[in-house]
Formats: sequence, C-alpha cells, structure tokens
Amino acid sequence: MNSIEIRTAISLSTVFAVRMLGLFMVLPILPLFTQHLEHATPFLIGLAIGIYGLMQAIFQIPLGLLSDRIGRKPVIIGGLTVFAIGSMVAASSDNIYIVLIGRAIQGSGAIAATTMALAADLTREDHRAKVMGFIGMSIGIAFAVAMVLGPVISHLAGLSGVFWTTALLAIMGIALILFAVPTPKHTKLHRDAGIMGDYIKPVLQQSTLLRMNASVFILHLLMTANFSVLPLIFRDHLQLESAQHWKIYLPVLAVSLLFSLPMIIISEKYRKIKTVFIIAVTFLIISQIVLALSPFSFYPLLGAFLLFFIGFNYLEAVQPSLVAKYSDVNNKGTAMGVYSSSQFLGIFVGGLIGGLVLQNWGISGVFIFSAFMALLLLIVAISLPQPDFFKNQLIKLKTHLLEKPSETTQQLLAIKGVEQVAISIEEGVAYLKIDKQQLVEKELNEFSTF
Repeated sequence: MNSIEIRTAISLSTVFAVRMLGLFMVLPILPLFTQHLEHATPFLIGLAIGIYGLMQAIFQIPLGLLSDRIGRKPVIIGGLTVFAIGSMVAASSDNIYIVLIGRAIQGSGAIAATTMALAADLTREDHRAKVMGFIGMSIGIAFAVAMVLGPVISHLAGLSGVFWTTALLAIMGIALILFAVPTPKHTKLHRDAGIMGDYIKPVLQQSTLLRMNASVFILHLLMTANFSVLPLIFRDHLQLESAQHWKIYLPVLAVSLLFSLPMIIISEKYRKIKTVFIIAVTFLIISQIVLALSPFSFYPLLGAFLLFFIGFNYLEAVQPSLVAKYSDVNNKGTAMGVYSSSQFLGIFVGGLIGGLVLQNWGISGVFIFSAFMALLLLIVAISLPQPDFFKNQLIKLKTHLLEKPSETTQQLLAIKGVEQVAISIEEGVAYLKIDKQQLVEKELNEFSTF
C-alpha cells in the first residue's frame, strides 16, 4: 500500500473503533445502574442497551445512500456529531428516560457503511481488501478495550463518566476525519464496499442471504441478552466490584481467541466452514444451557462464558466471509450493508427481550430464552448450503475493454478459474469471483492495467 492507503487504514480504523466503543462500553456496566437511575427497571435498562442498535439499523442504509450524493466526510462528521450530542444527553441525567433518549440519539449517527465507502474511495482496487480487513480488525480491538475500560471508568466516574468519555472520543473522531483522513478526489459507487439502492431488493429476495441475516441477528441478540445479566451475576453473586469485572472479561476474550483462530483457519484452508459453523453454534447452545442450570457457580459460569465467546468470536469472523461467498459478484457491498443492519437489529431485540425476561422470569429465564434462540440458530446453520470457496477479486480494466463490456465479460468468463464477472463502466473495473486453485493468472493479467 502507498502512504495514502496506509494513512487511510490507520485513521479510519481509529474512527471506526471510536464509534464502536460507544456501543460496547455500556454493555458490561449499564445493568449495574438499575438502582442508580430514576424510574429504571430491568426492561428499561435492556431497552437502553438495545435502542442504540435499533437506530443504527434504521439509519445505516439511508445515510450510506446519502453519502453517495453529498460526500462521505460530511455524513461521517454529521454522524459523529450526533453521536457526541447523544453521549452528552445521556451523561447529563440520572433519569433512565433521558438516558434512553441519549442512547437513541447516539445510534442515529450510523456511519459504518459510509466509512467503508470512504475507505474504498481512497484505496486502489488491488489494496482495498487489506484496508477493509484493517478496519474490521479494529472492531475486535474496540470490543476488548471496551470490556476493560467500561467497568473501570464507571467505577471511577459513574455512568455519566462513561458517556462523557464516549463524547470525547467522538470529538476526537471528528478531528481525525478533518485533519488525518485524506479527502478523496471523487466519490464513487462501489459495488463491493458500498450500498447500491438498485440491489437492495435482489439481496432481500435471496434466501441464503436472508438466512445469513437471520444468523447474525440471532448471534447479536444472544450477546446482548447475555450482557443484560452477566454483570449482575459478577457483582451480586460472585461479589466482584465493577472495576474488577475486566479480570474475567479480558482473560476469557484472550483464551477464546486462541481457540477460535484455529477454527477459522480450518474453515477456510480445509473448506470445512459449514461443519465448524455448526460446531460453533453448538458451543453457544451448551453455554446457554449450562448458564441456565448453574448461573451462580464460578467454574461452570466461567467455562460456559468461555465456550460462548469461542463460538461468538468464530461466528463473528466467519459470517461476513459467508455473506461474501453467497452474494453475487456485483451486490456484495449491498449484501454486507443489509447484513450489518440485521446485526444492529439483533442488538436491539436482545437488549429489549433480555431486559423483559429478566424483569419477569429472572436470570435463569434469560439464559433459557437464549438457549432456545441458539437452537433456532442451529436450524438456520444446518439449512445453509455448502458455499463455493471462490475469492472476490477486483481488477482495473484497460480502457479499450470498457467500450464493449458484454464482449469483455465473455472473454473474462472464458478464462479458466473465472466464475462470475460484473463490469462497472463508471469505475472502470471488473468485479470477479475466481477459483484460486484453477485460475490462469497470466491470462487474467492481460485485461488489467495493474
């Protein structure tokens, strides 16, 4: 990558991480403040956790489409400003209803799709996947950091301190967009990294992609529902102060990563993705059953918590890969946008129902509900077709090849290993799905300006 692309990767990853901290930092602490927020109930606490996701799901695609018309940076700066305002509103009150309003405002600045589109604007076609991977990695880092920072900050400065911190981080994000992130010369539509309005309906009509949307919806529902009760268990039954909760979160996340990484490698390298996917979902089911039966015993709880995050980390990494495999070559970006909205919708429903079940049926009730949802996820997993292990590739076409796109498409499809082709005349590129093991790269290179 050149210096602009490296700068883009680092600065946008930081902006993205700042944004996700706004969601993740409240997960391990908000349930602990039921008695400190006026009018708070477990249901309203769960709603406060989840409403962020609802607003993200509502505004993600519209703001992505808006950025195609008015530019990426204005939408991102506007979204971060809205996020900062919501943080300040939530920080300024000890009333649960004001916190709810603040969380809703926070979630309204949905900039994930726009950030990805800006990254695509600033990177060359052959380095785009690296930059996207860098940004994706920042989400995992943000989650781990939030699990440590959230409990520590809340112990030192209360819930308002957490929200003031997220407001400050949003302001830092705005500064990065203004002064660190390069400004693209042109705003383009990118089929692999942006949301295309014309492709939303076809994506919603593809049954396999709908199952992937259901899969990520349930996964994040489970995560949010679990975090509506786990902090309470750590404090009230294991007698751990909130500032000490990171001593459970961090080791569990680290060890689970050590187990999930080999699972990811086996899935991709040996093409066992569906088998390992089902195993990971089984881990989730077992973890919820153990937590339902023995939620207050330290070692069963720790083992179940670890098992949950092994499955969660694996699925969180592999599901986007499956979406790319199942989507058509020209609607990958749109498929990912709808997938992301489903993820945030799962966060909303998980917080909402988790709080409602906790209020009416207690802690074990939440885990019993989650076990049934994990079983539903297993049914979805079993129903998924075996994916083709084709790689997405993007090539910059020689100018004369754009004059006859239909003819060029047929010529590309004639190359051994090229499975799908979609040419974008506006971008001057060809989106391909290729079988890496079969591809004759020398023939493909003759079409490219690289």
